[in-house]
Amino acid sequence: MNRILVPVALQAPPVPPAQDARQHRWGGASMGTTWSVVALLPPGADADAVGAGIVAVLDGVIAQMSNWEADSDISRFNRAAPGSWQDLPPDCFAVLQCALQVARESGGAYDPSAGPLVDLWGFGPAPRRSAPPSPDAVQAARGRCGWSRIELDADARRARQPGGVSLDFCAIAKGFAVDAVARYLDAQGLAHHLTEVGGELRGHGVKPDGMPWWVALEAPPGLGSDGQEKQAGQTLVALHGLSVATSGDYRRYFDSDGRRYAHTIDPRTGYPASHALASVTVIHPQCMLADALSTALTVLGPQAGMAHARRHGIAARFLVRTPGGFDEHLSPAFAAMLA
Repeated sequence: MNRILVPVALQAPPVPPAQDARQHRWGGASMGTTWSVVALLPPGADADAVGAGIVAVLDGVIAQMSNWEADSDISRFNRAAPGSWQDLPPDCFAVLQCALQVARESGGAYDPSAGPLVDLWGFGPAPRRSAPPSPDAVQAARGRCGWSRIELDADARRARQPGGVSLDFCAIAKGFAVDAVARYLDAQGLAHHLTEVGGELRGHGVKPDGMPWWVALEAPPGLGSDGQEKQAGQTLVALHGLSVATSGDYRRYFDSDGRRYAHTIDPRTGYPASHALASVTVIHPQCMLADALSTALTVLGPQAGMAHARRHGIAARFLVRTPGGFDEHLSPAFAAMLA
């Protein structure tokens, strides 16, 4: 049997779908992953123009926030001289503000300045690796991190490079891209759409049949989305003005000497998170925050992560590995959404 999650404060869509609206789907590759958008188009809407606009939005995110692009705004900041103030575009500055807020509230479990550690472990633009780095290399990379060293000037929309800090938005940029595409679609007068980038999703309005955009929560391979075997059913969420993001240890990793090293780095230690948490799913109105929070909770682990979710009212689902499979733990805000 499927389980259903609905928004706690469910509101009617702003306008019902037009009887003659047609559903259209776009998709492609961007930001090192795939993306897809489904939207209801009114008669006369130019699907090709809408698709080109979506691509332009995603290209804009890359131009500002990609560590893989030498000319991006974030790469420019990372190369800047110590003590220099760097002007940032509005979107890039907003993401940095949000990232620093999550870093502050999580006690550094999420750190947007952990780029040196991400690269060292082979999960950034640097070459992939098949064995862990030396302890000395880890400590040296940690010395170049530190979200609290970054100063912001909100009035001038700029950030100060303290020296050697390398920003990395890999745990927040895809979520922001989802939000940005959704805003673009809203601006085009499209009230009903579902956007996905790299598995992070956001839904507005409803489908042609008047039902919400139902999506199944992501789960580790071989596991049903409810924490049980696949045949036991799925957990479905109605993305009506909501976003969902999942952080899992099964997405990117390497194995060495019988141990798995996943891509989620704990900036406080310099090493990949090493607890039994397999994945964290967060539901939030903003995909940018869902993305960053799922990473922060993954680093914090099952106990501290759940305490943080309770304290901040975060709707989160934790899947914890056990000798017999997985245990599922739901935060109060998440449990309140179960219908």
